Amino acid sequence: MNAYFQVIIDDRGTFLKMFPSDTGELPGLQEILSYLEFKKVPFDTAVLGQFYKTGDCSKLIPLSKQKILPIAEGSMIYVSDDRMSARARFYPASTGGRELRKDDIYSECRLNKVLYGVDDAVLDSFLANKQYCTDYEIAKGTPVEEGRDAWVEYHFNTDKRIRPTLNEDGTVDFFNLNLVNHCKAGDVLATLHPEERGKAGRDVCGNEIKPRDVKRAALNYGLNIQLAEDKLSISSRVNGDVTLTGGKVFVSDVMNVVNVDNSTGNIEYEGNVVVQGNVNSNFSIKCSGDVEVRGVVEGARIEAGGNIILMRGINGMGKGVLKAGGNIVSKFMENCTAEAGGYIETNSILHSKARAGTEINVMSRKGFITGGEVAATGRIRVRTLGSAMGADTRVTVGIDPRIMSRMGELNKEIQEAQKNLKTMLPVLDATKKKLAAGVKMGPDQIKQVQALAATVKKAQEVIEADTVELSGLKERMEEGSNASVDVTGEVYQGVIISISDVSMIIKDSVKYCRFVREKGNVRIAAL
Repeated sequence: MNAYFQVIIDDRGTFLKMFPSDTGELPGLQEILSYLEFKKVPFDTAVLGQFYKTGDCSKLIPLSKQKILPIAEGSMIYVSDDRMSARARFYPASTGGRELRKDDIYSECRLNKVLYGVDDAVLDSFLANKQYCTDYEIAKGTPVEEGRDAWVEYHFNTDKRIRPTLNEDGTVDFFNLNLVNHCKAGDVLATLHPEERGKAGRDVCGNEIKPRDVKRAALNYGLNIQLAEDKLSISSRVNGDVTLTGGKVFVSDVMNVVNVDNSTGNIEYEGNVVVQGNVNSNFSIKCSGDVEVRGVVEGARIEAGGNIILMRGINGMGKGVLKAGGNIVSKFMENCTAEAGGYIETNSILHSKARAGTEINVMSRKGFITGGEVAATGRIRVRTLGSAMGADTRVTVGIDPRIMSRMGELNKEIQEAQKNLKTMLPVLDATKKKLAAGVKMGPDQIKQVQALAATVKKAQEVIEADTVELSGLKERMEEGSNASVDVTGEVYQGVIISISDVSMIIKDSVKYCRFVREKGNVRIAAL
């Protein structure tokens, strides 16, 4: 038997009778006090407290000399914070009180706004075998079924990190690069997996719980591509090469020109461009794919969404520009500006500004960096750095300053959101406790609570999203902290080497060494 209590009413007044459990456990004092207050039964707290010290259940506990009206058998219903469950605790009728009927329980549910998911079997179980002061889960909501975001599956290599081979004699093989994804007519290039919409749920108060919005996706593509009848896949119309640029699939059969000069003018093309000869000064090439030049590039501008491959190099004459979303591979680079999203590979860099998203390798037999500014996020590897003539040479590796700025913004947002939560959560928790205790609130108060809950949720979402982004940036920062400059030959006096936020000026020539950041300084280590 479960422990419970009952109000006894006779001519002498109002009393309380205890029914301990089979193990001798008494009903909870706090529950008794809450029940008596709720039913407006007069009582003396000190008397109840004294009884709990003795625990003598053989006697009635006097509550009041006043004879009150009979109390019907009843229940107290509690709705969970997420409104997905409702539980009831039943209490016996007092002397002369009316017994509870099933319709009475339904009425009590409606009073507590429990309008959905009431379990008849649980109610019948209680009415058939009454256990007082015991939790019965009388209603359950229907959980929401979340959907799945759409996504695109690509059937070709979208991450081209293949690099040129360094031959045994110290030269670099600029011909067999294998940087092109070849495809044939009819090849399926990408498949769309559509979104799956979720199913709405409902809480015990009858409110619909909508599933989160799922993200849609589309097959974005350019020329020479066929969309399937069901619009769930794309295939190539021609033999060519396939690339993914800016989320869009391109198949190109490569634009071939002899030279880029007055006969062609500037070139702008959706795909790859191959120049059999030279690119003359003041002309430009702009394409979404790769650019391959088999002659010399002069003071020209080349922009490629993919890689730039220069078989004979570039003499930019102070105005040549190379800008690649992927990698730059050039036999030599002189008097030019070069920027690569990936790596830069060359035999020499002379009086140029070069920046790579990952690393720069100048490792041929006579590989050198002389004059200018060269920077990479990860590592720079070079045979000879600077010159005996003291050419102004600066190399930089490490974290992108934009990452540091973004991390500062994210930390500030997280701190501000946490500060707001520290103020709002205690208020929200106190309100929930009042509601659980049966305190009634007016419409304006309810609106204020709902607005506060929405603000708390938004702050929590900001913290979660910013924390995820911050974690990713920290990983990139860790990569930058391992940045280095490796010199397999000689680094000359006057060269400036910067790693993240610290720098070193080479005062005496050094050979076969590695420059790393350690304890806030640039340090020379052995290779």
